[in-house]
Amino acid sequence: MNLMNVVDKAYAVENKFPNFISGDTITVHYKIKEGNKERIQQFRGVVLQRRGSGHTETFTVRKISGNVGVERIFPTASPFIDKIEINKHGKVHRSRIFYLRKLTGKKARIKEKKF
Repeated sequence: MNLMNVVDKAYAVENKFPNFISGDTITVHYKIKEGNKERIQQFRGVVLQRRGSGHTETFTVRKISGNVGVERIFPTASPFIDKIEINKHGKVHRSRIFYLRKLTGKKARIKEKKF
């Protein structure tokens, strides 16, 4: 029995987030502390990748802010994530869509998955 697995299970934080994959457009509601105040900031963008498993899983979200691409890596087990909303399900063939970094304008669009 691996001792690290025992410790991971003991300190695991159970967050109920919807299932999303790379290519989906999501909004992450993130708690930010400024001094003694706390507010919730929304970060809306396309999921570039999901990495890791279990307690150490992270996901990368990319958005365009003022013609500059901004990427942020969120740990799934973070207590600062309030909620995650899925805005669109994207149709991509890869699990890591880093090619999106080089594209601008209409080329950077991802087709929406129809249900």
